[in-house]
Amino acid sequence: MTKEDLYQELNYVNHSREKRLYYSNLVIDNPDLVPILLDILFMVNDKISPRAAWVFEFMCGKDIEAVIPYLDSFTSSIHKVHLDSAVRPVAKVCEYLITAYYAKTENRIQSTLSPIHREKIIEACFDWMINDEKIAPKAYAMNTLYLLGREYDWIHPELVMILERDYQMQSSGFKARARRILKQIKK
Repeated sequence: MTKEDLYQELNYVNHSREKRLYYSNLVIDNPDLVPILLDILFMVNDKISPRAAWVFEFMCGKDIEAVIPYLDSFTSSIHKVHLDSAVRPVAKVCEYLITAYYAKTENRIQSTLSPIHREKIIEACFDWMINDEKIAPKAYAMNTLYLLGREYDWIHPELVMILERDYQMQSSGFKARARRILKQIKK
């Protein structure tokens, strides 16, 4: 399948779980489509970009290790994503990666997610926390930064400062997640 073919197929992707699952399975079954999907995802001003992000998120949710060969391109481009409907799935993929990295059960992400990859994820997550993003990317970023903060000692103080500063201005969903993260940090 060419980039143009996949681009056309992504026109059929919508918010339904069924469509996202169908196309994520298509990509998992055809790993040569992953770099093409990422190319489309990182066409950040294109209306199809979020659809590629939805498929990529579902793919990573089913098989996070499928992203391993593309960690460099993914982490070096996540900061470019700006459309709300694409930011959320990209933030979720970052959370998947960091959750796998710190998992108790051994997996290949732990040996391939480099310090540079983690730094780029940290940078993107702090950007989502301080920029005017919706609650979902902020919630994923909070959790991702909490996990990373167990390794990088400077993250928790910065995260606490942002959460406490923004707490009163945010939604009840943000407040609930922030309370949970603050409680975990203070343990």
